[in-house]
Amino acid sequence: MLVEKTAIISGGASGIGKAAALKLADAGFRVCLLDVNEAKLREVKSEMEEKKFEVITIPCNMSDYNQVEAAAKTMMEQWGRIDAVFANAGIVGETSSIESMSVDNWSQVLSINLNGTFFLVKAAIPYMKQQGGSIIITSSVSGNRVFSQAGFSAYSTSKAAQAAFAKMAALELAKYHIRVNVICPGGIETNFSESIKRSPDLDEIKVPVEFPEGSKPLDKRSGKPEEVADLVKFLASDESSHITGTEIFIDGAESLLIG
Repeated sequence: MLVEKTAIISGGASGIGKAAALKLADAGFRVCLLDVNEAKLREVKSEMEEKKFEVITIPCNMSDYNQVEAAAKTMMEQWGRIDAVFANAGIVGETSSIESMSVDNWSQVLSINLNGTFFLVKAAIPYMKQQGGSIIITSSVSGNRVFSQAGFSAYSTSKAAQAAFAKMAALELAKYHIRVNVICPGGIETNFSESIKRSPDLDEIKVPVEFPEGSKPLDKRSGKPEEVADLVKFLASDESSHITGTEIFIDGAESLLIG
């Protein structure tokens, strides 16, 4: 009997999350999408159903564990298994100096990016232990290779912490045949940057970085969401069965120049 695998994706209504949803669904996964943007969720669901993909969409605030736990339970009630987790939801928040950054901004960024990752992984583990599977976390070049982005202290801290959490989880969950890996995208062609709020004091803390000609070494361009989705599909599949606890950078070598 052919077992249909399932995947749960946070931040699944747009950008990398949406691209991964389409890629995994095309590979035969049933996909559950979580996002706070209900309008975008409806659009993605309609698009996927037109392609005859099996999809559930659940409005979910990733900083609220009760909502995340309920979403995982709903998916289990619908499909009876969770094979892949893509913890992808994240925000930059307001970029500002550490001195002027509000406590609320710091807390919100860490709550969504780091707590949200922990919440989704924690909620999924009891169900994944039944058959094993793959957990994929969207971190970033920020906080792992790049530290020159003025005002990104909250975001970069959350991204570095995600990478450390993934390595701890990889060891802890290996006996259950659950793999945990981290993807670290660089510049990707999404609307992500439009959500960034910039504090007026950024120029005061900016460290001059002179970008050489061709600061995007591979193909002289930013990455595409679909290219990140290809990596997610690989890590979610049995083709990556011996890879765990690993950070994979997907940035066309850009961070090697500006780190």
